Amino acid sequence: MSALAEKSRVLKARLHRFVMSPKPVLVEKTRDLKAPFLSKGEESSLSVDTSASNRESSLIADAGAAYKTAKSAKLAKSAKTAKTAESGTSVSNEKSPHKDGLSGNELFSKNIGLSYKDYLILPRYIDFHSQDVSLKTKLTREISICHPLISSPMDTVTGFQMAISLALLGGIGIIHYNNTIEEQRSQVEKVKRFKNGFIVDPIVLSPKHSIQDWDHIKQKYGFSGIPITEDGTRDSRLVGIVTNRDVDLEKNRSIRLEDVMTRDLITANEGMQLKEANQILKKSKKGKLLIVNQKQQLIALICRSDLQKHQDFPFASKDDTERLRVGAAVSTQSDSYDRVLSLIEAGIDCVVIDAAQGNSIYQVDMIRKLKKIHPELQIIAGNVVTREQCHNLIQAGCDSLRIGMGPGSICTTQETMAVGRAQSTAVYHTAQYAASLGVPVIADGGIRSTGDIANALAIGASCVMMGSMFAGTNEAPGEYFYENGIRLKRYRGMASLEAMQAGGGKRYYTEDFDTPVTQGVSGIVVDKGSMFHYVPYLLQSLRLSLQDMGTSSISELHKELRNGNLRFERRSEYAQRQGSVHGLYGYSSSDPSAPRDSG
Repeated sequence: MSALAEKSRVLKARLHRFVMSPKPVLVEKTRDLKAPFLSKGEESSLSVDTSASNRESSLIADAGAAYKTAKSAKLAKSAKTAKTAESGTSVSNEKSPHKDGLSGNELFSKNIGLSYKDYLILPRYIDFHSQDVSLKTKLTREISICHPLISSPMDTVTGFQMAISLALLGGIGIIHYNNTIEEQRSQVEKVKRFKNGFIVDPIVLSPKHSIQDWDHIKQKYGFSGIPITEDGTRDSRLVGIVTNRDVDLEKNRSIRLEDVMTRDLITANEGMQLKEANQILKKSKKGKLLIVNQKQQLIALICRSDLQKHQDFPFASKDDTERLRVGAAVSTQSDSYDRVLSLIEAGIDCVVIDAAQGNSIYQVDMIRKLKKIHPELQIIAGNVVTREQCHNLIQAGCDSLRIGMGPGSICTTQETMAVGRAQSTAVYHTAQYAASLGVPVIADGGIRSTGDIANALAIGASCVMMGSMFAGTNEAPGEYFYENGIRLKRYRGMASLEAMQAGGGKRYYTEDFDTPVTQGVSGIVVDKGSMFHYVPYLLQSLRLSLQDMGTSSISELHKELRNGNLRFERRSEYAQRQGSVHGLYGYSSSDPSAPRDSG
């Protein structure tokens, strides 16, 4: 190799080191280009030796061209960075050379079951306001709802009042089936008939009841305007109403209501809109407006005080005819076909086939039969925890899957049966498989806080189904009672002895057993107040959580999970303790979902 070729090689090497240097050097002329790399002797020899071959000369030209190209690229990158900073556009969540934590696939590829508390999602860059977060999601293949909250089909969680409130707030309630076909249908019809501002299930008395009976209802429920029908049911003709002004000065509380009731009633026909009802009340100066059908049977009641508190619900879950959405649960027993047909006639939006272990010939056959007769019916199948289970139910034709076997606070399936799966692991793997086939999944069970809701969505769930989180609210079935000065409600698992005796055994294929094997317990939960105060708190917490994750929607969250940009980190038992309240003698919390204890 000639001396000039060797010097060209050295020049290229020095040019390369210079280009890779973090300190940019602006060069205007070719001579300035050589100066940082060549000694005076080297520069002189290059400029004097004009007898070198064309090949050797081209080496120097190539080196200079390489530098100019690299320099242009660095300047372009600097300009792009400056432009980004000026426009405020975020690039901080773009793929970087190194990322902390694990992808979802890396986290759940370990052969160990994980719960929601076993890991955290690592924070990412925020470039949007929490109010810009969209919580719209898929309930089934064909049904979308604005908020990913579902109430569990349990007899101490979801009746028509829970279903109405949750639908108004953007979620959906699933009516339980610990009742007759007629009773469940009636609950569904109350939801479908509901109009905001109308009381669709008013308490009534008969003319033969006494003022003392009226006093008892007022004390128990807190309202005083009670309609009077011929036989004390809403199936008979409306004949009067008793209010405070009718009885407040009467000392003899044994007098019959027929002697004191108001017979001159302000009524309106069924189908009236709330705006029209408001005008009638305003003109009549009355406190109650009674809605009746053609047979003069009481259909609904409107109170002036309720109209004053009336609010709109822009995120309400509604069908194509502007009625609230509602679901209902059924078992896999033979009589469930008649139940489903009755629910369809009532206008049901989706049916949940309720089984603790959903991967069975009973459920597969039921899905196929229902889809053959009513292909438009949206069916939520389950419960399942593995990909194999998902495969069978999806092939049968289901439109959504319910995930979970044993993680609920009142469920003992995993201890009793030694069968099930850790909830986070179950949700992740089933969601990955179902998503590839266009089927959403519902994380059912194990939700104890708003953080658990966010965790479930972050690993692939489209919605979360909750029991204990909603039990104890005003709208949950059951009466409040006091213990040690604390207001409580009863809450029981559907595999508890009490619930199984009421029909819950159908879910566990044990309704015909002489010796029932319970897979749940009965308990009590603290008062959580109204759903209309409680759910907005849950939703705002969820928006803030997605903001910390750097995603502005649930669909974007799932996309980031799939491409590996959403990062997770396992945490030790002590890290879990440190991540919650600790080191205090006592404390109080404004979190309505938090346990009401201290220490």
